[in-house]
Amino acid sequence: MPMYWNEDQDMLADSARPFIAGNAPVSHMRALRDAGDSHGFSPDVWRQFAEMGFTGILAGEADDGLGLGHVEAGIVLEEIGRNLTPSPFLSTAVGAVTALNMAGDSIRHRWMPGIVAGESVAALAFDETTRHRPHRVAATATKSGNGFRLDGAKQFVAHGHVADVLLVTARSSGDEGDRDGITLFAVPRDADGVTADADRLADASMAARVTFDGVEVDSDAVVGEVGRGADVLDRVLGAVRTGAAAELVGVASGAADMTTAYLRERKQFGQIIGSFQALQHRAAHLYCEMEVARAAVLKAQQALDESDPQAERHVHVAKAMASNSAALAVQEAVQMHGGIGMTDEYDVGFYMKRQRVLAEMFGDADYHADRLARLSGY
Repeated sequence: MPMYWNEDQDMLADSARPFIAGNAPVSHMRALRDAGDSHGFSPDVWRQFAEMGFTGILAGEADDGLGLGHVEAGIVLEEIGRNLTPSPFLSTAVGAVTALNMAGDSIRHRWMPGIVAGESVAALAFDETTRHRPHRVAATATKSGNGFRLDGAKQFVAHGHVADVLLVTARSSGDEGDRDGITLFAVPRDADGVTADADRLADASMAARVTFDGVEVDSDAVVGEVGRGADVLDRVLGAVRTGAAAELVGVASGAADMTTAYLRERKQFGQIIGSFQALQHRAAHLYCEMEVARAAVLKAQQALDESDPQAERHVHVAKAMASNSAALAVQEAVQMHGGIGMTDEYDVGFYMKRQRVLAEMFGDADYHADRLARLSGY
């Protein structure tokens, strides 16, 4: 596969870029934060995403989706990152749709239409500890009548307090830490026994602690096979980790664009500061790091779309490299802007906060470096 977008993907980028910049720019995120919005995103913008076809990018044509791939989803996510757009796109249109694509007809028909139409939101309830350990599952799924009883708690569930459906991992057999015995469920958030307490994160986004206290679900709520949920979970994690990496590339690009524009206009000692060689070298270094990360993300997206056996390796590389290059971009942005880079009135600080949250989401750079090393036999 060529390491660049084809003509159709270029056209998608040409439509996504002005739409997101025009309807949900950084000022949109600032306005939601300043208003103390407890939703975490704008439902109106989410419906507009559906009108543009974005919410159905990964959904099959049988579900009224576009049947496209992770490269196309990444194009939208890069623009979301560039504009710091608060959106459930990653958890819903990427994570949940990836899971539902592997589910039976009844559960797919229940949740997919609302997602594609921009009327429903999904949340991914995987982590139970402060560190990302998705296969360490202590929540239990006990056989009860024709279904299961769920007990346990999850943390850092983005949009968990407003989601219509929660994709939840629970252990139907085995011990905590075992890969076998994990089952994935689609649980309505308004089911009896589900509580969600939301907190605002460093970047002003919302995430919840979700508790399941004797939640009764029938067997139709199972996504995949009972006890084999790790297979579905790994596919979802591959999708959302690559999606988060694409958003990080967008965050880096947005911060870098602000920085280079500032270097071209800010004068010091009577000269444009961008004329100083030391700053030129730093800008050039940043550009090279970002391009390497962008290539790693595109390779991971293509590997997922082609069901490449090496896809997991590419995903780990992409998430780690995008996290590191975005960290460099936001750090350079704040430093090169000088004192104004530290002020809340100036947007550049928002990019640093979003990078920090995205870098931790679904595993930080150290986590993915460790996973890659273990896959390589170290």
